[in-house]
Amino acid sequence: MRNKNTLHCLLSLLAVCAFSLSSGIASAVELKLVRYGDMGSEKPGLIDAQGQIRDLSGHIDDLTPDMLSDASLEMIDAIPLSELPIVSGDPRLGVPLTGISKILAVGFNYIDHAAEMATELPTEPLIFMKAISSLNGPFDNIVQPRGGFKLDYESELVVVIGKKAQYVDIENAFDYIAGYSSGHDVSERAFQRERGGQFVKGKSADTFGPLGPWLVTRDSIEDIQNLSIWSEVNGEMRQQGNTTDMVFGVAHIVSYISQFMTLNPGDVIFTGTPAGVGDGMTPPVYLKPGDVVRVGIDGLSSQQQTVLPPPR
Repeated sequence: MRNKNTLHCLLSLLAVCAFSLSSGIASAVELKLVRYGDMGSEKPGLIDAQGQIRDLSGHIDDLTPDMLSDASLEMIDAIPLSELPIVSGDPRLGVPLTGISKILAVGFNYIDHAAEMATELPTEPLIFMKAISSLNGPFDNIVQPRGGFKLDYESELVVVIGKKAQYVDIENAFDYIAGYSSGHDVSERAFQRERGGQFVKGKSADTFGPLGPWLVTRDSIEDIQNLSIWSEVNGEMRQQGNTTDMVFGVAHIVSYISQFMTLNPGDVIFTGTPAGVGDGMTPPVYLKPGDVVRVGIDGLSSQQQTVLPPPR
């Protein structure tokens, strides 16, 4: 059955490519991709127009970096929905992509967030990294690390790279993007500022990188620099921003980072957070065990986590 479905997909892809070449235009691919199931056993799927999960596992093994090329996404888009079973129940949603090799992030990239942190606007993007081991499902719990007592939340737009990017010009940057997702850059401020420097220590604990629930292809978003982005804690709205307020926009960020390192398919970039974080309040209000955090972005859906106490 797999071989028959694969052949069908290849034939569909050839038809799509032939149409694109004959018409002189690139095919627009609008997909909401997910991975669902128990942790470590997730299957690939997509969200249909009715909000149902459709199973893709009969056509592809998983949503891996090699499935993020324009050709692969066109192949998925060409599969008739009638061939994709509806997933019943309410399965767990995992990180919407597997095989991520790098998690990059941009600091102080919203004008109002830099102001609330009493930091001058950066003249170049401030880049740091999060450990791959911090990745977490969009509805999985956040675990407070041992010795951590200044746990904070940051709602972020995440860029997913679709093809190898090296020395990319700003005007061509979107060609290297497969899509976008919602991200939660969980932060331990004491680790970040009071333990000898470097952001990575405060950003990399296990569960500190919730991603998802969807990977939304780039053609699905009309204007990535005009999306509402927000967070709430225990039902109280904390962050209310818009990506128009970024110091450096998405194209600039992708181009800039590609001057310093090669971006590979599946690499993800957290692009910064707006004002309203706990550390910016007077006095600061940090997360504690039992708190429930929701973060979301227009067109990319929302995610929710409960904070658990440190492991014994």
